Amino acid sequence: MSHSTRHEIEAGYQSGFGNEFATEALPGALPSGRNSPQRAPYGLYTEQLSGTAFTAPRGHNRRSWLYRIRPAAVHQPFTPIPSHRLVANFADVPPTPPNQLRWDPLPMPAEPTDFIDGWVTMAGNGSAESMNGCAIHVYAANTSMKDRYFYTADGELLIVPQEGRLSIATELGRIDLEPFEIAVIPRGVRFSVTLPDGAARGYICENFGAQLRLPDLGPIGSNGLANPRDFLTPHAAWEDREGAFELVAKMNGHLWRADIGHSPLDVVAWHGNYAPYKYDLRRFNTIGSISFDHPDPSIFLVLQAQSDTPGVDTIDFVIFPPRWLAAENTFRPPWFHRNVASEFMGLVHGAYDAKAEGFVPGGASLHNCMSGHGPDAETFEKASHSDTSKPKKVGDTMAFMFETRTLIKPTRFALETAQLQAHYFECWQGLRKHFNPEQR
Repeated sequence: MSHSTRHEIEAGYQSGFGNEFATEALPGALPSGRNSPQRAPYGLYTEQLSGTAFTAPRGHNRRSWLYRIRPAAVHQPFTPIPSHRLVANFADVPPTPPNQLRWDPLPMPAEPTDFIDGWVTMAGNGSAESMNGCAIHVYAANTSMKDRYFYTADGELLIVPQEGRLSIATELGRIDLEPFEIAVIPRGVRFSVTLPDGAARGYICENFGAQLRLPDLGPIGSNGLANPRDFLTPHAAWEDREGAFELVAKMNGHLWRADIGHSPLDVVAWHGNYAPYKYDLRRFNTIGSISFDHPDPSIFLVLQAQSDTPGVDTIDFVIFPPRWLAAENTFRPPWFHRNVASEFMGLVHGAYDAKAEGFVPGGASLHNCMSGHGPDAETFEKASHSDTSKPKKVGDTMAFMFETRTLIKPTRFALETAQLQAHYFECWQGLRKHFNPEQR
């Protein structure tokens, strides 16, 4: 039996991306005038959580001061947990085929499976130990985490729910998440997930490198795309629970467990700019063409992780939300294309306008560097003969893309799973020859 004193406020948030926040769940819990006084209020411990190098430029530095019941160091030694479903070093995966790849949704588990046990790595690049690249996971769970907490040292987690809500209790407060919303949990932040709907499925991009940020808008101007005010960070809340709990850590792709005699979600107050946050994709201010051509997907960019090359990101998180298509005398869907960038796509809801069938909510596709792709035969024929004198609403949809500058390598699981669609290539085989040199 555990002794429990739980204090959680109702889901309350502070708005603004990357702001310096200050929040306390008890009045006066934040020290006045200094970050680490000799004695913190209420007998709390002071702990700094750093997500960037200490000497990073001020505009890039991310850290928060936590005032907690016990320091994070208070737990038993970690021991390994066998896991064959997670990958963090993509030099060790099978050779990457140049084929277009697509998967059906991961089925819901038959046995009790919580959010962490429900992960499987589908693809990625780079490695966690070099802090470069990313891992793309999918999750399917049917059980809430009970007396179990988790953190990853490998990277920050961009969580994209597709089915079922997630209630994410973190050290810095609670985030309630539903499909059409996303959450980012910073590297090292401990959390636990309960499932209000009893089951959940979705996608995770684990970013090993520079942290996700809002893109600059350039010629778009001062407004558009994702607005900083719509990103929400939780207020402080704490758990004062004692008993037999488990702390699970992910480091370099391996899982480890430690016994811990209390809840690690015991931060009573904090201030800083290194914290979890959520964003409602329905608030995205979509930009589009009102003259001709289908614009590049960069106009749908929500978040980016920058690289050491200006203008070339390690990760772009792009969405394809409901929008109007109004370009006249032009081919409105995405044209056929080959990119130096690699694209992993998922579908949260509805239908994707460049595919007639086969790409379903919870599914995924991968089009790697210079692999030709685009609309299937049915979509091409329909778009080629549509009336472009009238605008059309693409309404019932929400797709997204993790785009990277380096090859996205599928894992052995992804290449061997029954969810891999062996006949995906057939969707282009119906594209007929129309060429006639005698007729313009």
